[in-house]
Amino acid sequence: MTAKSQDIKHSSSYIKAYEDIELLKQDDLRPVRIELEVLKPEIYLRHFGVKETIVCFGSARVREEKEAKAQIAAAEKALAKSPKDKTLQANLAAAKGRLKLSFYYNEARKFGEIVAKQAGDRFAVVTGGGPGLMEAANRGAFEHGGRSIGMNITLPHEQRPNPYISHNLAFLFHYFSMRKLHLVMRAQAIVVFPGGFGTFDELFEILTLIQTGKKTKIPVILVGKKFWSEVFNVKALLSYGVISASDASNFEIVESAEEAWDEIVKFYKMK
Repeated sequence: MTAKSQDIKHSSSYIKAYEDIELLKQDDLRPVRIELEVLKPEIYLRHFGVKETIVCFGSARVREEKEAKAQIAAAEKALAKSPKDKTLQANLAAAKGRLKLSFYYNEARKFGEIVAKQAGDRFAVVTGGGPGLMEAANRGAFEHGGRSIGMNITLPHEQRPNPYISHNLAFLFHYFSMRKLHLVMRAQAIVVFPGGFGTFDELFEILTLIQTGKKTKIPVILVGKKFWSEVFNVKALLSYGVISASDASNFEIVESAEEAWDEIVKFYKMK
């Protein structure tokens, strides 16, 4: 083999296109990357017979009560060293706020358990795959033999997949739009626990799809009466005329995992 032919074989142009990672990363190949994010999860979910899901949304920041209290203790300790530090004061206030929501870690976990026990293989529990309330819902299903799916996303601050996801049913997305596609397309119900911007984004996406007829009406259940009544002022939206009364009927607000499941049972007339 001549030196020149050796150089040719090791040139970037000589790499098979489907093996050329640098090629796939180029802007021109964005449509191909998007298609791959559609196809890969579809192939896996079809292989495992996942046809109907219940999707649970909620904050990645909310933890179990014990861990939430430990975060407060750590924040108090840090603040004691620099009591005038505004950032540390804000950290302590945020930790105390999250403790108020730790109840919903238990409820999300309980909801996953209920789905696993009551629905069997009919519904898989799906979350964004991260920690917090997503972990709790996955955990409840996973610990009781249900199918538990996580759809994670690459973020500037790395988000680890939680450990309660069924084997080969944890997915990692680059594009939020493709992640949302897979979260919604098989969803037979959406259960939304307290959360921040990401949770709101997912909730309003679903409500918009139902409002516009792009998604058949399904149960959309918000868990946490005090939280949702404070942060989601539906009466104000109605008073300004920016939504209709029928839009306001596209979701229910409940307090517990059992009530959330009852709404699904009622909607589908399940026994």
